[in-house]
Amino acid sequence: MIETVRAGGGVVVRRGTRGAEVLLVHRPRYDDWSLPKGKAAPDETDRACALREVEEETGLVCLAGRELASSSYVDALGRPKTVRYWLMTPVEGRFTPTREIDEIRWLPPEQAAELLTWERDRDVLRSFDGSTTREEFR
Repeated sequence: MIETVRAGGGVVVRRGTRGAEVLLVHRPRYDDWSLPKGKAAPDETDRACALREVEEETGLVCLAGRELASSSYVDALGRPKTVRYWLMTPVEGRFTPTREIDEIRWLPPEQAAELLTWERDRDVLRSFDGSTTREEFR
């Protein structure tokens, strides 16, 4: 039996001049727009993985809030993969392009949904209702 690949990611949100903005990342290897995410280390919790991967991909240190929807699919190597997502807000850092992520965009949720390449990411984004409170992040 093939073991499911565990991964974590974030719906990173900031307050823009017109309300909430969501962070999307562009991966040149796949030429897609996605939510930041990545595989968990064997002894790492999914939440810790999500925070680490968001920081590695975006340069942003974030606080995690409530857990959002997860996505499950078969990865490029034919393995089952489940990605758990958390609502996040940045507290410091800045983006620097890398080979893995060459561009980011902050967009209102509706525009972000249009740009996302994968329907599974749209499903995760839809689980964010647009509301946040500072108290929910830790």
